[in-house]
Amino acid sequence: MKKTVLSTLAALILGSTVAYATPNPVLIPKSVAEVTGIDHNVLKKIHFKGDLRLRYESKETYYKDGTQSTNKYTYHNRYRLRLIAGVDLTDKLTFEAGMRSGYGNPTSGNQTFLDDKALSDYFWQSLRFNILNLTYKDDASTIKAGRHPFMLYRPIKSQLVWDNDISFNGISYKYENDSSIVNLGINQPTYAERINAKDDVSLFFAQYVKKIKLDNSKLNVGAAMYYYDGLKGNTAMYFPEKGGKQMGNIFVTNASGEKVYKNNFHIAEAFVEYKLKDLFGKPFAVAGSVAYNVAASNKNLGYDLAMQIGKAKKVHDWQLKYSYTDLQADAVLGAHSDSDNFGGGTAAKGHAIRAKYKFGKRTYLAGTFFFNTLYAGKETGKPEADYERVQLDVIIKF
Repeated sequence: MKKTVLSTLAALILGSTVAYATPNPVLIPKSVAEVTGIDHNVLKKIHFKGDLRLRYESKETYYKDGTQSTNKYTYHNRYRLRLIAGVDLTDKLTFEAGMRSGYGNPTSGNQTFLDDKALSDYFWQSLRFNILNLTYKDDASTIKAGRHPFMLYRPIKSQLVWDNDISFNGISYKYENDSSIVNLGINQPTYAERINAKDDVSLFFAQYVKKIKLDNSKLNVGAAMYYYDGLKGNTAMYFPEKGGKQMGNIFVTNASGEKVYKNNFHIAEAFVEYKLKDLFGKPFAVAGSVAYNVAASNKNLGYDLAMQIGKAKKVHDWQLKYSYTDLQADAVLGAHSDSDNFGGGTAAKGHAIRAKYKFGKRTYLAGTFFFNTLYAGKETGKPEADYERVQLDVIIKF
């Protein structure tokens, strides 16, 4: 508890300083160019950004087998640090590099503070490159090649199929104008870190979104296909140090005694999203998404229903989001879906409430509350369980 209070106070003080401090013109030169001697036009081509998130988190699991001894309670103080730099090589071509904490976890940059480790040991040791790519932009088209954040459209930032932190390894193309969005890509997830899969896995995707403008509102209707090649009969995607986490998906034992995916994942997605500019003085959005794995014969359906009011854009703005999600075991690839809801992965259902408040110019306060039911077998050998998770965040952007 002492760590929680100290870390929260430190974050609030730092956030307030960043948000409201006014540079002293006597101490700070008029431009970096005057100090470095580098041409100002060259400096304009270099871009930096990043953020630091401090989090207190509790996770409680109550198994429905009547044995209290099997219940789990865990509490953590965590941080996430992200740093991104870009260099404009030409007017249309940019080289981007980004690092994130979390020791290469594909769906999370969280790093847990431990009692037996000095604070000075944390912030640089776990950083890994999660962005290393070339970006080409020309009018309505964008191409990314290398390791890059996905550009897929998600209604109200749904994580039904894709976690917020996923990076792709390959080539992605996006075309967007006032009436539509097209996303195409060829990627190899097995180029990521902490790979456990014994065989290569490829991912091909195509997405189309139709944007319809209405009076004081917008309607977005979309469909997509995410085609994984090489998962059936393969070992779990990530975390060799943990024997390969199954993340809710169905596994069988092969002739060699290995636990392997029972099914492939050829995921069809459809969604609709309605956005209203003003509802009681706040922007409002509601959305529904469905994911269906056509490569599996059962336990292959998932859906997400969500609504959000408000948008934390200006100081003292707030937003509140509610969602209900149900993901059967093989509806999506658990290793790539939301890493927070359900404890990560599939084979569960439940509610999520997310709140965010812009405390200062670059500082946010946020809270997320999950109330879930884990299906029997989500954790190997475990019965159905109630799962509750609370996340309290301070976020500083720079």
